[in-house]
Amino acid sequence: MENSRRNDNIRSMTFAALCTALCPVMPLMAGLIPNGRQFLSPMHIPPLLCGLVTGPVYGAAAGLLGPLLGALTVGTPPMAKLPQMMTELCCYGLVTGLMMKFVRTGKLRTDLWLSMVTAMVVGRIAGGLVTGLIMLKGEYSVKLWAGAYFAGTAPGIVIHLLLIPVIYFALERSGLIPRRY
Repeated sequence: MENSRRNDNIRSMTFAALCTALCPVMPLMAGLIPNGRQFLSPMHIPPLLCGLVTGPVYGAAAGLLGPLLGALTVGTPPMAKLPQMMTELCCYGLVTGLMMKFVRTGKLRTDLWLSMVTAMVVGRIAGGLVTGLIMLKGEYSVKLWAGAYFAGTAPGIVIHLLLIPVIYFALERSGLIPRRY
């Protein structure tokens, strides 16, 4: 039993490290598409997936460290946006992990969508609060926040909700992660 738990921990740690390393890579790939970084929100995918697969602790760590790694290695996100990106993506990993731990509808796709939608709302609220409180004191409004965090990233939200479950199902079918149901 202890060996199994240790192996699960090593597997989770390895997956979280992979997701953290993908955070700087995803925007580079999306940069090949005109405005791809802006409307696809590619750096959001690894922390969302990490939380779903590994749970809240490793998901939060990937969400916190991924943008920092990206900023230090490839300059994405820019340092000016780093605090809100770290906050938002940390929330993504944490909330998807918590939701997957406590929500069990009996349907995997429903569990995944509930987890991701909740995480996206919480993460965007947290990122908006950091932007409003720290970055743009007195110049930030609900209208600016909604435009930046929802309207401007709507294509990315839809792509995440469609793509991440496909990846999760593929990982499950391949035996790389245990079956949920």
